[in-house]
Amino acid sequence: MFEWIADNTANIVIITVLLAIVGLAVFSIIRRKKSGKSSCGCDCGNCPSSAYCHTKDRNT
Repeated sequence: MFEWIADNTANIVIITVLLAIVGLAVFSIIRRKKSGKSSCGCDCGNCPSSAYCHTKDRNT
């Protein structure tokens, strides 16, 4: 078992770093969504999908 870990140390480190990057990206997306920020960062006035992004604003 330890021999396998020693042989694959570089792969294990790279996979761990990639998983951390993906995890941080997902965390950032969730945090932005919960704070009400748009995922695209554009002006919603000209966006054809603005009705789907701001359904909460339309219903009030």
